[in-house]
Amino acid sequence: MSDNAYDITNPSADAAEPGLPPGRAAALTGSGVGSSSAPHTNHDGEQFDREERAALQRIEGLSTELEDVTEVEYRQLRLERVVLAGVWTEGTAQDAENSMHELAALAETAGSTVLAGILQRRQRPDPGTWLGSGKALELRDVVIAEGADTVVCDSELAPSQRRALEDIVKVKVIDRTALILDIFAQHAKSREGKAQVELAQLQYLLPRLRGWGESMSRQAGGRVAGGEGIGSRGPGETKIELDRRRINSRIAKLRRDIREMKTHRDTKRHSRKAHGTPSVAIAGYTNAGKSSLLNRLTGAGVLVENQLFATLDTTVRRAHTPDGREFTLTDTVGFVRQLPHELIDAFRSTLEEVGDADVLLHVVDGSHPDPEGQISAVRAVLADVGIGDVTEVIVVNKSDIADPEVVDRLLRLEKHAIAVSAHTGAGISELIEVLADELPRPSVRIEAVVPYARGDLVSRIHESGEIATSEHRPDGTYVIALVSPDLAADLADFAHTERAG
Repeated sequence: MSDNAYDITNPSADAAEPGLPPGRAAALTGSGVGSSSAPHTNHDGEQFDREERAALQRIEGLSTELEDVTEVEYRQLRLERVVLAGVWTEGTAQDAENSMHELAALAETAGSTVLAGILQRRQRPDPGTWLGSGKALELRDVVIAEGADTVVCDSELAPSQRRALEDIVKVKVIDRTALILDIFAQHAKSREGKAQVELAQLQYLLPRLRGWGESMSRQAGGRVAGGEGIGSRGPGETKIELDRRRINSRIAKLRRDIREMKTHRDTKRHSRKAHGTPSVAIAGYTNAGKSSLLNRLTGAGVLVENQLFATLDTTVRRAHTPDGREFTLTDTVGFVRQLPHELIDAFRSTLEEVGDADVLLHVVDGSHPDPEGQISAVRAVLADVGIGDVTEVIVVNKSDIADPEVVDRLLRLEKHAIAVSAHTGAGISELIEVLADELPRPSVRIEAVVPYARGDLVSRIHESGEIATSEHRPDGTYVIALVSPDLAADLADFAHTERAG
C-alpha cells in the first residue's frame, strides 16, 4: 500500500462501547442513550418493536462447506464481508477518518462485517475508476487478502465508475448512497415509509440499469414477443428499455400514493392547528438520541436502538407544559452527511412537519467526535427542504458521557442551547421550561358567554387558552381568557374580543 493510502482496519476496536459486539463502529461510541446494551428505563416504554426487529438475525460463522457440491446444494449463511474505500479531497485527516468511521457504522447497521478500510489522498476523484487504476489494483489486493465479497465506497459513484471498479476488484461494489438506501429499506415499517424508500431506491436505480451480455439488448418483436406471429412483428423494445419504462411507471404510482398519504397527514396537522395546539419537532443527526428524548418527554415507547437510522417513521405525541398548556412533539427521521438527494426528495413531505412546527429541537450527540459537523449537516438538509425560519433550540444530548469541555464549547457557540441526558434525565426539566417559554402563547383576549350546547368550545379554551375568569350562568358559561386567533374566530358569535397587549 502506498504512502498516501491509510489503513483503517477495524477502526473501532479500541473505541467500542462496553457490551457492544466487536467491530461496532466508532460513530456509535459513547451512545449511552439508546444503547442496545444499556437497560431501558420506564420512559422508553415496552419497546415491542425491538423484539420484532431482532426476531430474524443473520449469524456470523455458520456455513455448510460441502466437498461435493454436485450432490447437495451449497448453502452458506453469514454476514457480508466488507472492505471500505474512501477518497479524501478536502478538510483535515481527522474529518476524513470520522467519515470512514461513520461509513463503517453504516455498513454494520446494514448487516456486514467490516474487515479493512483504505483512505486515499487525492485532489479530486478519478473520473474513470474513482480511486485511480493503480489504487484500484491495491484495493483488489486488500480484498483478496481479507477474503471480502463487497467493497463500500464513501461517496456516490457514477455508474461508469462503479462498473470500472467492479471490473478491477472482481467483487460487488456499492457506494454510500446505495448503503443508506439499503438501511432505510430494512427499517421502514409504515406504509408511507416503505413507499418513500421504494421511490428513492427506484430513482437511484433508474440511471444505473445495466445490461448483461445480449440479454438486455434483445428486442421483443414478432415471435420473440410471445409467439404471436403475424400482426405483432416490429422493432419492439429492448429489455433495458422495458425495465426503464416499468420503473418509470412504478415511480409515478408511488408519487401519487405519497401525495394521497401527505393529504391525510396534512389534514391531521391542520386539525391540530385549528385547535390551537402548538407543535414541537425533534430533528437531528442519526443516533443523536431523538427517540430517547421523545420517550423521556412523553413516555411514547418509540423504538430505541444504538443504530444509525433506527427510526424512520414519524411519531407524534402530546405533552403538556408545567402550566398545563398542551403541545405536540414530533420525532422525525435522522440525517447524515451526504444524505442521498433521492431520500431528501422522497421524504420531503415528512420533513414538512419540521417546517410547520413552532419550535425545532435540534438534537446533537455531545459525545460524537465532531458535533459541530453534525449541526452543519442537519442545517444543510433543512435548508434544502426550505426550512429556515423555525425557532431552533440546540439540545446537546448524552451530556452524561460527553466531554464536559465539548459540551461547554457547544453551549458557548450556540446562542440558544441546553445540555441534557435523555438516558439519565439530567437537564430535562430545564428543557421543558425552555419549551414553555418558546411556545406561542394565546394572544387574543375574549370575554364571552358560551352556550351549554357548545361545550366543545369551552373544552378548547381549557386545553389551549389561559383562563382568567370562569363561571356558570343561566344562559351559558361566562369566561374571560386569552386564546389563539383561530379559537377567537370560532367564539366570535358569543364574545367581545380584543388583542392582548
